[in-house]
Amino acid sequence: MSTKSDPETAPNNTIDQDEAQLQRLGYRQQLNRSWHFVESFAASFCALNFIGGVRSVFFLGLLAGGPAAMWSSYVISMFFMFITAAVLAEICSALPLSGSIYIWAAESAGPKYARFFGVVVAWWTCTAWMTFAASNCQTTANYLVSLLAVFETDFPGGISMDNVKWRAFIWAISEALLIVSVAMNYLPSRWYSRVFKGSLALMMLDFFLCLIWLPIRVSKTYGFRSAKEVFTGTYNGTGAPEGWNWILSFLFAAGTMTGFDASGHIAEETKNASVIAARGIFTSAVATGCFGFITTILFLFCTPDLDTLFSLEAPQPFVQIYALALGKGGAVFMTILAALGLIMNTSIAIVAASRLIFAVARDGVLPLSWWIGRVSKDGQPRNAVTVMYVFGAAILCVILPSNVAFTSLVSAGGVPTIAAYGLIGLLRLTMTPNSFRSTKFNLGVFRRPMYAATAFFQAIVFAVMVSPFFFPVTAQSFNFAGVILGAVTIFAVIMYLVTPEDKWLRPETVRQALAAGDLTSSESASIAKADKD
Repeated sequence: MSTKSDPETAPNNTIDQDEAQLQRLGYRQQLNRSWHFVESFAASFCALNFIGGVRSVFFLGLLAGGPAAMWSSYVISMFFMFITAAVLAEICSALPLSGSIYIWAAESAGPKYARFFGVVVAWWTCTAWMTFAASNCQTTANYLVSLLAVFETDFPGGISMDNVKWRAFIWAISEALLIVSVAMNYLPSRWYSRVFKGSLALMMLDFFLCLIWLPIRVSKTYGFRSAKEVFTGTYNGTGAPEGWNWILSFLFAAGTMTGFDASGHIAEETKNASVIAARGIFTSAVATGCFGFITTILFLFCTPDLDTLFSLEAPQPFVQIYALALGKGGAVFMTILAALGLIMNTSIAIVAASRLIFAVARDGVLPLSWWIGRVSKDGQPRNAVTVMYVFGAAILCVILPSNVAFTSLVSAGGVPTIAAYGLIGLLRLTMTPNSFRSTKFNLGVFRRPMYAATAFFQAIVFAVMVSPFFFPVTAQSFNFAGVILGAVTIFAVIMYLVTPEDKWLRPETVRQALAAGDLTSSESASIAKADKD
């Protein structure tokens, strides 16, 4: 990442266009800039993990409206999420900084309110990305232990989160998986490029096996669901009023497409970042949406009837579905493949999250910022990676006393990101609709409607994510996501009030970034030419 530079210091003749732009934005190059489009695309596409995401929340979608609600809400979510990705890509092109989303929110608010919205979104996004790693490790553990149900293996006290021995078993596996995921983040950049590419390969292998092998075996075992069931079937497993039950299906649809801002987190390590990082955000969102929709339709046709589905008792029922269709050997193979994909997915999410943490520390708002913001000799933010490990390991420990408490913590993971997406759209619409002319991803005359659409849709998704999922609401079904986000927001406001202006997002830094973002393409080209000369 980078550290603050003297705003008056002009780029010297030896630095390239990316470094020159970074200096105009108020920072100097520190991280090793060696990644290209494949890595930028993979940072978001693999962090989203369309096939793993669909499998993880597929059953929530069935409960909330059934098959008809799932595919229809997915189509709507694709449309609005693509618009949201375009809005973020536009500002990313103008501000390709590793702080990404919190910097975008700050600058979108304009000079007067930049610090306030910047610090709030910084804490929102740190909460989201740091809890995601822990949640993903537990998800991966659930895949692996579900094989016990396939082979009908008894576990002392039973396979249930009410059993403390079982929780300890899940916790131990999750902690081990976290160590593996974090360890890959200490690899040099040129080696980690292979992790990006390997993750892409695993995801696509998983997808094509599900697309080809699974239907062949389903046709020879329990059979396909009918087109009528898939496209018109409804179900209310939430107990909510019918209309809201249908709306709750957006938890499945939009939830599988949240996180494409990851390409922006690695912008300072990406060559030609003003083009490539923005392109990575948009293309990864489109690819995730399209592949995710195909996967959703595929699984709706290839899963057993609802009675059979809801009778499956494994922590990850898809493992049992694979066993029914592919046999035990096939289920083992697909489970190992899914687990490997999730491990890579978690590691890549830690890449994005650690860069975000580093950026916040670079700007001086975190405790121990001086240490967290330090990079290695080869330009890696390894201290920020270590912070990710400590935080993730601590969250996983919550599984031991109470799985409900752990679920409540990680349920808040997607809410801050959705809130940040919507806030950026709203701020761009109301505060800075004509700013950031230097972008190479200009939305032109469509920008205002797209800002409005982003704010509108993300508000709906936000309401879904903080809503109870099961009705009537009890202590066990209460959704703490809103409470946790509220607590994080209050803490952020306190940090804003007690942090001096000269310690974080100084007014001159905000104005400098706004001025650099408002340069026209011809002005940017002239400056770049002067820098080379």
